[in-house]
Amino acid sequence: MRRWIFILISILTLSACHSGGQKDDALSDVDIKVIRYDRLQYEAFALNSFSALQKMSTECPQATKLLIERVLDIGRAKDTDINERLCAYYSDSILQRIMEDATLVKFKDMKDIEKGLTEGFRKLKKELPDLVIPQVYSQVSALNQSVVVGDSLLGFSIDKYMGADYPLYKRYYYNYQLRAMNPDCIVPDCLMSYLYSQYPFPWEEGNRTLFDIMIYHGKVAWVMDKILNYDTESGKLLNYTAKETEWCQKNISSIWEWMKERNHLSSTDPMLIRAYTHPDPSVIFGGKKVPPFLGTWMGVQLVDAYMSQHKEVTVQQLLQRKDCHTLLQEMDFNP
Repeated sequence: MRRWIFILISILTLSACHSGGQKDDALSDVDIKVIRYDRLQYEAFALNSFSALQKMSTECPQATKLLIERVLDIGRAKDTDINERLCAYYSDSILQRIMEDATLVKFKDMKDIEKGLTEGFRKLKKELPDLVIPQVYSQVSALNQSVVVGDSLLGFSIDKYMGADYPLYKRYYYNYQLRAMNPDCIVPDCLMSYLYSQYPFPWEEGNRTLFDIMIYHGKVAWVMDKILNYDTESGKLLNYTAKETEWCQKNISSIWEWMKERNHLSSTDPMLIRAYTHPDPSVIFGGKKVPPFLGTWMGVQLVDAYMSQHKEVTVQQLLQRKDCHTLLQEMDFNP
């Protein structure tokens, strides 16, 4: 009986895979409906449905191409034996269990996620009128990428958001990674990943310092804070604990002076930049590790100060601006 239920669900939920994006003629038309690609995967790999396996390519070709070539990296979608490789990959017993737990139990319903994405994309569309609203689908990535972005397409991996206390995660992830693997991270991750894809970092000579990267990440994170109604000082988008937020607010002035004195802001050293932008930071200040993504948090405070002093600047103008290194010259930042 369960097999036939899933076949019916696949027919109903995957009919939108062929279209290029959500209707977005007006803000009221932005209504995100998550395409349950994960259910098609479950039918194909857990229930051994050859029909479902075929539909992955015929009904959702772009999602399947992204899965094969970018997420799993097991070949090309046009390879003659790609179906065999896919089936072999998902035949792992642990992966089968995760797939069942995610598709049938944890994410049986997507209404809250659809509501959050709809509200978020409506707000983004209001600030960015030319933004193309993507088709959104859920998938099982075999614990690979959490979010993947294609041409007018956005996919999130439900197997990466089972909750920090999900037993199988403890075998594969550190504690600092688990804090970003809760269901309530899906909407922020999707919106932010899509925004990053629309406004990529300008890897140009002279724009690669820590300060440039702090401002770039800070711009995107600041916009997301506004879209999600987060306090820009809270670090909520970065999954900060209350203690980490308090530390940042208390030490912002001294850490800013410390970074300037050591010429960190002008550094292009990849290891130093990583230390400020990684979820497991290696920067030691006052004898202790600083909170994760400290560079991004500082970037948000810089952007917040800039936007407070330049109220004529729109969100679109902020995101389009590429000369991050000159931003500091146009504002007073005295934390």
